[in-house]
Amino acid sequence: MKKVKIEDAVNMTLCHDLTMMQGDFKGVAFQRGHVIKEEDIPLLLDIGKKQVYVWEAGEDEIHEEDAAIRLCKMSQPDHAHFEGPSEGKIVLVSDIEGMYRVDTKLLQLVNGIEDVTITTLPDHYPLHAGTKIASMRIIPLVTKEAHIREAEDLCKDRQLMKILPYRDKKAGVIITGSEIYSGRIKDRFEPVVREKLKGYPVTILGVTICDDDIAMIRQTAETFLEQGADLLIFAGGMSVDPDDVTVEAVESLGAKIVSYGVPAQPGNMSLVAYHQKATILGVPGAAIHLPVTIFDVLLPQVFASETFTKEDLIRLGEGGLCQRCLTCHYPNCTFGRY
Repeated sequence: MKKVKIEDAVNMTLCHDLTMMQGDFKGVAFQRGHVIKEEDIPLLLDIGKKQVYVWEAGEDEIHEEDAAIRLCKMSQPDHAHFEGPSEGKIVLVSDIEGMYRVDTKLLQLVNGIEDVTITTLPDHYPLHAGTKIASMRIIPLVTKEAHIREAEDLCKDRQLMKILPYRDKKAGVIITGSEIYSGRIKDRFEPVVREKLKGYPVTILGVTICDDDIAMIRQTAETFLEQGADLLIFAGGMSVDPDDVTVEAVESLGAKIVSYGVPAQPGNMSLVAYHQKATILGVPGAAIHLPVTIFDVLLPQVFASETFTKEDLIRLGEGGLCQRCLTCHYPNCTFGRY
């Protein structure tokens, strides 16, 4: 690659896209590979180009678009396609709904290589088909091929990013509370949970209201499990009041409680547990009153069949504070980013 004056570039090959911004138009005026003609010179001068880079292959050099393609191929996950390259960049796009995962430590190592940049969505980001998940390019027009090989070597035995598709689930919903069971007040959780589950591949086996009675709650849960439930959602009874016995009922079921209480607000009193292959979520009352709680953060990971550890839930503390914006933009915000 070499830099030449416009007047001397006739019949030479342009080695990068040239963008034009005039009025409402912003786009590529000349594409990489264009052979410059005498009649191109006025327009090139109009867009402020007195000099351009033309292609002159050097030893162990790689062009920005070829580099972007190599970076894409080393990191492209299943269930995604790429768009470009254009102006030196390639963008990866999800083909499905699912959960985005990125190896953050590996990403830092790759971005520490000279000239290489890969930008991605945050780890644990819920995806729709068409969501852009990553973009990659080198900073200069040309870099040493050794830099790209270094990135490829880092990713040879480690997966930089992946998309976990949502899996079909069968869910049983158990709502506890003597005031609801007796009919003194109307339940408000069922429409909330149905609305939140609507975006996932789920069969709701049923919604059952139970008294604050450990045996009744356990028996209801066992019935759902016998019907093949692999997700149990408990609502109510998650506080520290002496009448709230949901946590005790889950323990009596023989479930392994990963955590009762998480460092996230709203949703501090959430419960995460497992009974064999079934995930159990205990959802506090904030889910009824607020548009987004930690329940919304956990659900995509449940449907992506990820298993939570205590350490995973502890890490919710960073990014676990909802700003309660007047207009909710979740998940395009800091909440649940860990």
